Amino acid sequence: MSDRSVLIVDDEENIRLTLAMALKKLNIPVDTASSGEEALAKLAGRPYGVMLLDLRMPGIGGMEVLKRLPEIRPEVQAVVITAYGTVEVAVEAMKLGAVDFLQKPFDPEEVRELVSALLDQSRERRRGLEYDNYLALAFKRIRKGEWDTARIYGHKAISLDPDRPEAFNLLGGVAEARGNRLEAEKHYRAALALNPSYQPAQKNLERVTSRPYTPLGIDWGFPEKK
Repeated sequence: MSDRSVLIVDDEENIRLTLAMALKKLNIPVDTASSGEEALAKLAGRPYGVMLLDLRMPGIGGMEVLKRLPEIRPEVQAVVITAYGTVEVAVEAMKLGAVDFLQKPFDPEEVRELVSALLDQSRERRRGLEYDNYLALAFKRIRKGEWDTARIYGHKAISLDPDRPEAFNLLGGVAEARGNRLEAEKHYRAALALNPSYQPAQKNLERVTSRPYTPLGIDWGFPEKK
């Protein structure tokens, strides 16, 4: 399975088959689960781009799956399945993170259009989450003074999205912490070229180019632990 695959979760076999048949024209991997418990196990073991999730199931229901999803697979976009006339329940599910809902009976073309659009979005969403994860890992290393490892994570973030300023600012801070002001200035300027209003890089560039130079007060762009 991949982030282009779909997980269908419903305790009714005919619903699982109907949705799987509707998605067949998209030529994408489709997996199924007959319970919330099975869905959570599959989510923990492999990536998916979209999950079609029934809310009313014996045992662990759809709402509970939604509550646990951010801890297991935050990149998965969940679409809840509701019976006709239960829009209020779908709204509650969307408050828990569902991105849309499908009402029974399904229009196969509507299902395909929705899933196709979400799969295209999920690539960008996944990339953004991975970028933020690498930044978080870099910040942890910075707090420990492990500059080389922090630098590696910063470069990995840039490889995922070279159009965001945060990782460039981070690399500037690492260079400055290691005593290389020229390299630090280069990275701060790169961050500002991407986003001229990014305040951490603004502050860092102003400080690193000031006379006299003040080596303290690097703005890493993340909140300090209290």
